[in-house]
Amino acid sequence: QVQLVESGGDLVQPGDSLRLSCAASGSIFSIASMGWYRQVPGNQRELVASITSVGTTNYADSVKGRFAISRDNAKNTVYLQMNSLKPEDTAVYHCNAVVTTLRFGRPRQNAYWGQGTQVTVSS
Repeated sequence: QVQLVESGGDLVQPGDSLRLSCAASGSIFSIASMGWYRQVPGNQRELVASITSVGTTNYADSVKGRFAISRDNAKNTVYLQMNSLKPEDTAVYHCNAVVTTLRFGRPRQNAYWGQGTQVTVSS
């Protein structure tokens, strides 16, 4: 029904930059919000950044001033620009979207997840 596909993860050095992309496809009526979460083994999954349909953003304290989230509504795509990367940014990054679809002619809202993309910052 709805699929999210991430790209852009890589192995980089501290101080480098990466740009993650997540494209949503399927029978999408509207998208209320999109965001990025990350997880390392043994830790809880944490919100990195999110953006709503009206442009309101939210960032984890650890990435404020370094990361920037943006959205292209025409392409149903969200981006995460990651600058000044640190070893502690190493994680699997997952895209999330709150999507409304039309099922039997009625709106239905649900959250969807991408498969994840690996970001590794060496030290």
